[in-house]
Order: sequence, then structure tokens, then C-alpha cells
Amino acid sequence: MTENTTQLSRRDILAATGSASVAGLAGCSGGDSSSTNASGEAESNTSPIELLHAWSSGDGNAAVASLIEGFQEAHPDVSFAEEPVNGAARGNLDQVISNRLQANDPPSTFQTWPGETLTKFDGAYESIEEDVWTDDLKDNYLAGPKEQAKLNGTYVTVPLNIHRINNLFYNTAVLDEAGVDPNALSSPADVVDACSTVAESTDAIPFAQQTSSGWSTVQLWETTLLAQAGIDGYTAYTEGNGDVSQVQRALESVNELREYYPTDSSSISFTEANTMIIEGDAAFIHQGDWAAGAYTGTEGFKYGEDWNQITYPGTEGSYLLNMDSFPYFANNPSPEATKTFLRYCGSTEGQVRFNKAKGSIPPRKDADVSALNSFQQDQYDDFTTADNQPPSIQHGLAVSPGVATNIGSAFSGFLESYEPDQSADKLVSAFE
Repeated sequence: MTENTTQLSRRDILAATGSASVAGLAGCSGGDSSSTNASGEAESNTSPIELLHAWSSGDGNAAVASLIEGFQEAHPDVSFAEEPVNGAARGNLDQVISNRLQANDPPSTFQTWPGETLTKFDGAYESIEEDVWTDDLKDNYLAGPKEQAKLNGTYVTVPLNIHRINNLFYNTAVLDEAGVDPNALSSPADVVDACSTVAESTDAIPFAQQTSSGWSTVQLWETTLLAQAGIDGYTAYTEGNGDVSQVQRALESVNELREYYPTDSSSISFTEANTMIIEGDAAFIHQGDWAAGAYTGTEGFKYGEDWNQITYPGTEGSYLLNMDSFPYFANNPSPEATKTFLRYCGSTEGQVRFNKAKGSIPPRKDADVSALNSFQQDQYDDFTTADNQPPSIQHGLAVSPGVATNIGSAFSGFLESYEPDQSADKLVSAFE
């Protein structure tokens, strides 16, 4: 999601990473080596792992701190250098990585979406198929996440969490007042009809959507496209062979929901829209599963009683993926230590530690998720039983950075004109 982060001080980092030994916060270079002590015994002189990420605050910071703490407990001989990079989402982080690569000074690894986003730094990665992607990972990752971990047919990164895009969250009291049964909804058209009923029967906002930035609308459109065009139509679009009529139809469905947005949708943030669900001021919100973090953190707002979610109507059987991952760079400053860390990120222990704090779920199908909350466990059940796991468009897994920029531009125009035919043409030509 697109949240700004705040730069942490070195003291903050030391506190956040617990037992992690933080050293060499910038410009780590050289490979792993060993030396001998005065008695002639071999001692470790492993170069510290330099991890760059944008999780400077919030659940992301807590999650990466827990991951590092677990890694340090399992591998106390490996020192760790962690440097949060200030910026909105990954924009600033990607620029830092680009500058480092141009200077032939790559970090050990960094936070990135897998999939087509990896093409931004194509040529900078090295295969980890033999050292990290062992049979254990290959056997226990489902097809969707495994495919997103590859670039040019080889494994170069390790996904460590999954956020789901095709959720429809709702306030149960509002739907009860309106007499709407969410489990009876089977298509995007049914969502529109339910919003109409909410508008007629209650004082609540039917659909809490923000349009001050385009990402929420791209998410809604791609989910609607998946619902209406099916997995084959969705995949055809992400591969550059989209049917313009299907793309336009999905835009038209998004338009039909506009009537039920907050009147100030163009000036509110995602957080403000999401708060409407908690306060009972709105019926529905379509969002990634990170929206639930605010719900579970609100005292007296109980999952299954005060709020709940359904798979967005029409997308049942699909688990629309957003993921974070850590890739492996060639010319790595700490090759063996980095591979050890990536193996830990691919383990059930590492993934449960990270996802418990992050609010997402492990991509491994064999994880013991009993330590996760009930919402996460239900999401995990949906993931492990899904027919398919298509990658998200908005979050960079399904389309290259250049195409993503074109799609974003098309939606900037759509949010000004709301003309489905013109925007559909731009979305289809985004691959040209």
C-alpha cells in the first residue's frame, strides 16, 4: 500500500531489531571470509548483511524486526546491517537501489515486489535456485508465488508474505440494518445493487472509496476485471492481449459504484475511508487485506461480529496476490550470509514471525498458522485452497514498471473524465 515512512535513527534501528548486531549501515563491500585468532583457531569474519527496506514504521517495521530477531537467534554468528530508506512506498527505495547498482555497490538484498517489478533491475540479479530454492521451497510454495519469484525463468528472489487484493470488507451492523446478505452476492453487479439497498435503507455511505490517489481505483478495476473476464481474460490482459470490451466493461462497473462513494472521496485518504467501516459510517470497502490491521487493532471491533469480509463477488477461487520479497544480487557483498538469510525467509518459522506482525500470510502451504489471528487463518485457508493465484496489476507483479506507469497515467485521466471507452483504449495500449 502507499503509506509514507519516517526515517529511523540508528538508535531506533538498534531497538527495533532486538538482538540484531547492526553494523556497516552503508556501503558494505567485500565477500565473506574467515581469519584465525591468536590460538590459530578459525573464527568467523562474515561481512554483515545489508538489507535496505522502506518499513520504517508501523506493522512493516515490527514485522522486519521480528524476522531479524528470529534470524539472529538461529544464526548468532551472522551480523546484520539494516537501513530503512525514507520515502513513499518504494519509490525512493528503488532510486537508492538504482544509484547503488550504477556505482557497482549493491546491497545484500532489499525489499521489493516480485514478478514483473524485478525487470526494473534485470541483469543485476543472480540465480539462487541451487542454494536457496531447494525442493523444500519448490514443493511448499504454490504455483502463483513460485512463478513470481522467477526472472527470465530462474529463481532470483524469495517471497516472504502475501497480501490479498480481492477482499470486500463490510460493517455487519450496517448490512444487518439494510437487510443485505453479503454471502448472497455473486457478481460486481450484485455489489452495486447491495449499495443501492444500503443507500435506501440506512444513513451509511454504501462504498467507502478514496479517489484522491489512483491506486485504490486501479485495485478495484483489476478485481472487477478478474470477476467479469475470469482468470483467462485477466491473464490475457496482463500479457498484453487484453480484450478492450472486457476492459471497458470493468471500467463501467467501477463507474456504477461512483454514486455510492463518499461525497469527499477525492480529498480523503485510504485511512480515512477505512475508518468509516470501523465507525459504522460505511457499509463496504474494497481493499487489500492490510485494511484489516486497523480493525483488529480497534478494541471492541470484533472479526466475525462487528466486521467481516468476503471474496470480491465473481472472483471466488482466485487469490489476487501482492507480495514482498528479498532478491539476491550478483556481486553480493555478503554472499553466503545473504543466502543463509534468504533460506530463513523461505522457512515456515521466518514467515510466521514476519506475517504475525505484518497482518499478511505465509506463501508456504505447510506453515503452522495457529499463532496468527483468526482473520489471517481464514485468509490462509482461502489461499491454500484457491484454484489460482493471479498477480496484482497495481502492485507491480503482473506488469512491467513501464506498463504500470502507463496504466497509472490512464487512471489519472479516468478519475478526471470517468469515460470508460477512452480509458479502455489507453489501458489496452499501455503495453505498446
